Amino acid sequence: MATNFLGTLFLIVGNSGSGKDLIISEVIKEYPPYLKQIYAPKRYITRPSSEFESNTSVTKIKFKELEEQGVFALSWHIYELDYGIPKDFEDWLEKGHPVIINISRTVIEVVRKKYKKTKVVFIEVPFEITLQRIKNRKRETEELLKNRIERAKQNQKLSTADFTVNNSGELIDAVNQLLEYIKKTMRQSEK
Repeated sequence: MATNFLGTLFLIVGNSGSGKDLIISEVIKEYPPYLKQIYAPKRYITRPSSEFESNTSVTKIKFKELEEQGVFALSWHIYELDYGIPKDFEDWLEKGHPVIINISRTVIEVVRKKYKKTKVVFIEVPFEITLQRIKNRKRETEELLKNRIERAKQNQKLSTADFTVNNSGELIDAVNQLLEYIKKTMRQSEK
């Protein structure tokens, strides 16, 4: 049975190169101080962090240890990498704060079953833009790059999303779309 915390969990999903981390960091900066503080937990990932992400980089061995110790509320494996979200965000949800997480679409249903107040936000970007962004990052091997491109090609929409942000234009437009959706959701949950 899903836990019904006071706060809402916002899952940000989208193809590689859709700008999820950048949008999240800008939303955090622009979030109004008069609302309950928003929280974005750091993800643990088994690869080095990039300048655009605020992640904790760990080895595969360390990740497995943390997983076995029950550190993560959520974890998944994709593109030969392990991802984990520490449990601390549950404290924020319990106190009624919104929590925003960049997560894989492969674990959406697991999260929805675990947390009642979950909203899925899909970051939509035309394939041509996604392709260029993925190539420009230069952080994947040739094989992983092909996998990410193929997955992006096949996942241009997400019919199960509660909200879609169009990130094909200026970053500020995408940030404002997400920010307004979060504020609206927060206002509705307070009624």
